[in-house]
Amino acid sequence: MKEFACGSVVPGCTAVFKAHDDEGILVQVAAHAHEDHGLTEVPAQLLAEVRRHIRAA
Repeated sequence: MKEFACGSVVPGCTAVFKAHDDEGILVQVAAHAHEDHGLTEVPAQLLAEVRRHIRAA
């Protein structure tokens, strides 16, 4: 199981995502970035930061 806390990349955000693999996390993060942070797409640099902060849950 994997976990990502959005606050590790976006200070103040309390959203936390869990999935069986990195791809599952990234799908959730993309939807969250659009719905809660207003991003139409996740820039490559931000995607790299998200991947760097995915941890084993």
